Amino acid sequence: MKIQDDNENYRQLCFKCMRPISSCYCKYTAPINCGIKFVFLMHPKEAKKQRTGTGRLASLCLPESEILMGIDFTKNKRLEELLNDPQYYPVLLYPSPDAWTCSKEGFKETIQGKKLLAIIVDSTWFCSKKILRFSTNINSLPKFSFTGNYKSIFTFKHEPQEYCVSTIETCYYLIKELQLTGIVNKEISPEPLMTVFKQMIKFQLQKENDRIEGKLPNSHAKDWKYTRKKEIPNF
Repeated sequence: MKIQDDNENYRQLCFKCMRPISSCYCKYTAPINCGIKFVFLMHPKEAKKQRTGTGRLASLCLPESEILMGIDFTKNKRLEELLNDPQYYPVLLYPSPDAWTCSKEGFKETIQGKKLLAIIVDSTWFCSKKILRFSTNINSLPKFSFTGNYKSIFTFKHEPQEYCVSTIETCYYLIKELQLTGIVNKEISPEPLMTVFKQMIKFQLQKENDRIEGKLPNSHAKDWKYTRKKEIPNF
């Protein structure tokens, strides 16, 4: 697939990750057949972040996952089909005082052998609240949150709170915690999610350093503000 950039140059894109072939992430991915149906509700602003959008990265490792784009999902036909499908038990991954966690007894019995349908809002926290306000069909779903406290390794993105993690990390920790309940097979490894995520972080930090050193042109209007090189983690 070829697209034309602003400089009238052509570059080839990978059909799967939508990255340039020269920096394709697919070689770092592997399928995770965890038995969970992930659905990413992606805000249009997030859909534009092809370089750092972690929902898209997560979907590369989750074979049955789907990405639905929008703000108001109340009348989204595909989402309604999934929510009304009797084979699924839908939950919204979102913190809430009454949210299910793996530390609460009875969750495995509650889903009654159904397949977990994990709805994840893929957006900034500000835009996520807007999606939930408009999309009453997901806001009313049972909520699921984490038992553990996790800190994101997304070092070049500022989260509103320390406990906030990226979409791909949410998938990773959800699988890990559900393995403790027996809902997900303990033999299934979710590590491909973190593998591709870490590669993306290192790639983006290296490109930022290359820009600061003058090896690459500025690509954003505010790039001139950032002149201090970033430390690239040794994952």
